[in-house]
This record gives sequence, C-alpha cells and structure tokens, in this order.
Amino acid sequence: MFQKLIPYDAAHIILSAYSSYFRQFKRITKRAKLRFEDKDWHGIQKDAVERQSLYKIAIGNCTTELIDFLKDKATDKNTWLKIKEMYADEITNFNTRNIAETFYNSVFRHTHKGLSVNEELMFVHATGSYQDFKSRIPIYNIFDFTTDVPAAIKRIISFYRFDEPFEDLERDLDYLTRTFEERLAQLKVHSRYVQIEVLKPLFFRNKAAYLVGRMKIHGSTLPFVIPILNRENGIFFDALLLEYKEVSSIFSYYRSYFFVDIDIISELVSFLQTIMPTKELGELYSTIGFEKHGKTIFYRDFQRHLIRSEDEFVIAPGIKGMVMSVFTLPSYNMVFKLIKDRFDPPKKMTEKQVKEKYKLVSQHDRVGRMIDSHEFLNLEFIKNRFSDELLEELQQVAPSKVEIHDDIVKIKHLYIEKRMKPLNLYLETATTKERHHIINEYGRAVKEIASVNIFPGDLLLKNFGVTRLNRVVFYDYDEIGYLTDYNFREIPEARDDYEEFSREPFFHVSPNDIFPEEFARFIISDREVLKIFTELHGDLFGIKFWRDMQKRLREGEIVDIYPYRTSLRFVNKFGL
Repeated sequence: MFQKLIPYDAAHIILSAYSSYFRQFKRITKRAKLRFEDKDWHGIQKDAVERQSLYKIAIGNCTTELIDFLKDKATDKNTWLKIKEMYADEITNFNTRNIAETFYNSVFRHTHKGLSVNEELMFVHATGSYQDFKSRIPIYNIFDFTTDVPAAIKRIISFYRFDEPFEDLERDLDYLTRTFEERLAQLKVHSRYVQIEVLKPLFFRNKAAYLVGRMKIHGSTLPFVIPILNRENGIFFDALLLEYKEVSSIFSYYRSYFFVDIDIISELVSFLQTIMPTKELGELYSTIGFEKHGKTIFYRDFQRHLIRSEDEFVIAPGIKGMVMSVFTLPSYNMVFKLIKDRFDPPKKMTEKQVKEKYKLVSQHDRVGRMIDSHEFLNLEFIKNRFSDELLEELQQVAPSKVEIHDDIVKIKHLYIEKRMKPLNLYLETATTKERHHIINEYGRAVKEIASVNIFPGDLLLKNFGVTRLNRVVFYDYDEIGYLTDYNFREIPEARDDYEEFSREPFFHVSPNDIFPEEFARFIISDREVLKIFTELHGDLFGIKFWRDMQKRLREGEIVDIYPYRTSLRFVNKFGL
C-alpha cells in the first residue's frame, strides 16, 4: 500500500535482526560470571561456541526474511540505496553504530551472492570515529593512593564481588600489595604519583576472570591486570600483571574470545588500546567477541595500506604447502591462503574437509597456540600489485578460485591471518640460546594444543610459526583432529630379518594409528635441534604422554593452561 516505505521497512527488518542478535550476545555474555562462580567450565566453553554461532544464524534468518519481503526488489540498486540511507538514519545515535553497520554489510552480501564490495551500497568506510558515544558515567573506577598502598589495593578489590567466598582474601591482598610495590620500586616512583583506573566489568574466559585496568604515572600508561581463579577452596587472585608483554599475550589473536559485559564497545576498545598500543583495533574487537567487526576494521586498514604502499604481492617464503597456496605483501604483516584445487600426494582430504578444520579451530579453545583467521569470499585486488610468478602459481594451482578481469584479480575464497616466521626458517639463523628457547616453545605448543583435545596431525616445523613475542603458534590445520580420536601405539618388534628390513610396515596400521617414536625421525632433521628437543620434551616420543592426556580428557578434565608466565603466579612467587 505504501510502496515508498518499503526501504524503511526493509531497514527495520535488518535493524530488528541486529537488535535481537545483540541482545542474545549480551545474555550469553552475562552468563559468564555465573558460570565462573559455579565452576561450570564446560558450560562456559559451550557458551563460547553458542555465542560465536549467533551471528551466522542471525544473518541467515534475516536474509531469508528480507528476500521474502523485497521479492523482485531484493537486488534492485535504487531500493538498496534507500535501505542503506534509512538504516544509517536509524542507527545514527546507536552506541554500537559501528557493529550495526557491519551487520548490515553481512546481510547485504548474503542477499547479493558473488558480490565483492560495493562502496555505494555498503558501509565500506567508517561513518565516523565512533567516539561520539561516551558513557554518562565512566566505564572505569579511578583510584588514587592518598592512603597507603595496602588500603588502596583493598579498596580496588572491594568493587568486585562474587557469590562465592574468597579462599584467603588477606593473603592475596598482601601478595598484590607486595608485587605492586616491587614494580613501583623498579620504576623508581612513589605511590603518591600513581593513579589507577580499573574497568568496571570483569573479563571472563575458560576457567579465569580478569580485572583489567591501567596505571597512570607521570603521563605514561601501564597495564594493571589481575587474573582471578576459582577452585575447591574458593576464589583467589592468581597474579598481578604489570607489563605490556604479559597483557598482550592474554589478549592475543591466538586465544579464544573474552566474555565482557559492556554497552559502549568502542569506549572499551579505546581503553584497551591505551595499555596495548601496538595491538590493532580490529584485533581488540575480535578478542572481546566481535570478530566480524574486527574483520571489517581489518579490511579498512588493509585498503588504506594498499593506497599507501607500492610493493607487490609475492609467494610467501618457506616450503610450499600441499593443500594451501600462500602469498603475502612484504610491507604488510599478514598472509593470504587459498585452498588448491588439487592436493599434492599424499594428501587425500577434500576442500570441504579443509574448511571444516578451519571452522573447528575458529570455534575451539585455541589455548594461545593456534592462530585466528579471517575468512573472505570474493575479495578483489588490483592486478598490477601481483608479481608475475604469483599470478602464474594461483592460476595453476587454484584456477576455480581465481578470476582475472582486465586489471582486477578476484579470489573467490581465502583465509587471511597474521604473518609469522616459519619455525624451520627461524631455526636456520637462530643462536644456540634462541634455539633452546624456541624449541622449548615448540614442545610446549604441541602439549598445550593436546591439552584442549587437538592433535595437529602434521608436526613438521614448517607448520608452526614464531610470533613477534617469540611464541610458537600452529597455523596449518588441514590434518588436525580431536586427540581422543587417535590410537597412540608403539611399533611392534620385528620377528625376523624379513620384517626388520621390510620397506612396508609388517603390521596392520589403521588410519588413526599414531606412532610417536617415529616423530624423532621425520620432524626434526637437525641433530642439535633434535638433541635440545629430546632433553626438553622427549616424552612426546613415547605413548605415555599422549595416552595420559587422552585419559584426562575423556574423564572430562579441563586442563589448566595459563596465558601468562607461571613464574608470575603468586603460588610460585610467594607460595600459598
């Protein structure tokens, strides 16, 4: 009846879907504190998967409703120009306007299959700084040390209450005070010159809560983060983290997302940037659960970088993969990975299975050892930014995914993730001391991945990377599986010379059989590196570690892995 109102009604279909999504997101987030108090660790992990699934479900349902409503106008340009205009008007005063824009973009792309980016019909560029929205009441509490340090620390802690008792609050307050005073002594600063600002909401992930704040000292800003744990005897403060490196690791792109209950997301992210200034904005949005908006910010940053740079995309250094073709832009800290049309032997999985592996990792506890990826469809690049060698390889190994139109290269599907130095390349130039540290990291990475029920499948050094903070992280997912699905065996003894020297196994081997004693033969070829690894993590060459971990996982245990150095834990620093 009112044809001119069709764009308005369509805009509100999207807006209603976004509002419903955001309400459900917040409701699951609010459960985190209750899970923490109840020690419901399996529940909080299920909530992490459920919350991450909300977005795709909301977009799918909204797209179906919208197409049904618009009918023959579902792809009409003029209609969508008006829908975007109406939607923009409606969210102008939203305190989550930026995330609402990303939601709109997702709906638009789902109604226009095969589309890359349309600057006219999508919110490709930010419509503002999003800093227009400030809480009427600050999102953090401010504390000065007008009294002594113990009293000030006690006052900070008093603002955070739980429905479970503390194990020994006075003991923990003493540990917090002593650690804080040690740091001030290192900085040669008196407490009277320090101001602490602490975010009101707590951050929850897995089996821990985090009180997150910052110290202001003579114009400088330093982190102030307290991990909080809940065990049999009650809640306790586990450490006090006062250095960027420790806090940066907690909020890293190779960890699962936090639950934090906040209304003005941009204000929270701005706060986090002050204590982690080298972290990219998109990464911070992702780490608090808004990974789709993190992807939007990444895309905008990437486009700005392309305008400012002139170098070419090239084949990524290192050993070429059998499943993925990987390229990079030397001036940019990301790699671009697309699945080949045909896999080199002995790889036998399908493209669908590879995508399922990446999805598994995106929804799993990455325990600080598996990298997060952005998945893109129909991404367009300027052709003259590609080296001839790279263009030739892409057309050769993935012709179904690469289209070249005049001066544009369109890639139908790819993953984009942080660039790291492959572990095998790192070791080629590492000193003995660096080798010792990084091989220890490699062994720890394998064990920590196993602790969350993941077996990497392919443990070759080239499948692991070294981060800026010298952590080892796994990034090749095509062969991963659940640890509990594998059968770890010892190689049977040969009964005669024929079996001893047989080129083929003289015993039956099932697809999921793993023989850890073979790892030493094919994972590490450098004798010095193998010697270091054997000294530090030789248990990985036997079946006991793997079977013990399987037993713990099957019994329902969630293994404790700390995202900060265990030497900083009060139990190790002071003793409990």
